[in-house]
Amino acid sequence: MEKYKVSSAGNNELFLITDCYKKLCQIMKGLKNDRDKIVHVIGAPGTGKSANIYRAIGDLNLNIYDMKLRLKSADVSSKQVFNTMFEGVSEDLEVKSKEEIYRKLSEYDAVLIADNFHDSHNLDPNYIGFSKWTYYSGFKALYFYLLCITEYLRHRKYFKNINIILQTAWRIHIMGKKYDLFSDLGLFSKILVNILNIFFDVVLICYSEKETIEIVKMHVKDADTDTVREYIQKYGHKPRFICDALEK
Repeated sequence: MEKYKVSSAGNNELFLITDCYKKLCQIMKGLKNDRDKIVHVIGAPGTGKSANIYRAIGDLNLNIYDMKLRLKSADVSSKQVFNTMFEGVSEDLEVKSKEEIYRKLSEYDAVLIADNFHDSHNLDPNYIGFSKWTYYSGFKALYFYLLCITEYLRHRKYFKNINIILQTAWRIHIMGKKYDLFSDLGLFSKILVNILNIFFDVVLICYSEKETIEIVKMHVKDADTDTVREYIQKYGHKPRFICDALEK
């Protein structure tokens, strides 16, 4: 499943310029000069959120701090995850205090919270990523988000000088099937995205059938159009899942 997953600009050579990518670039190009922005990139797993983000970073020549999470175990509390997150940033930036951390982060065009944070276990087997920890912790992980919101409000004066690019996918299980909260549930998903737009600059990574077929054919050269359409019926417009299925 990881063959077609992009986690840096370096492994993103094959890329199709899509409508959602154009929207992402339109929003992200302002990060060079503006501050106090949170770009929230959402979309179902397999749609290529990371591919779009890293491509935009490269095309726009943005100076990004790519946040990593270095958990050694999934059996830790929200507070421990929160502290580990800041310890990693402190180590990367070679500073000690929260004030120094925020000052250093403000020197970047944006702080990226994406695969190196969510899926660090796929990049380094010595660590546990945030996604694996939340799966293990269940509803107890909600306290981590409360800690982050509290931190944001407490240090609002520093966050006014920092941009954040946040990548997330929220899945729920209904009758044994997985659904993405922001794209798979019709009108309900649209309402949720509109609510997110109140607080963030939201970009939903999704594709038309034509775009999906073109993306798949870029990666799987001998892919048959009719076969790709069959997989679209099975997986939806999720190029990574379709490419993996074609390779099997």
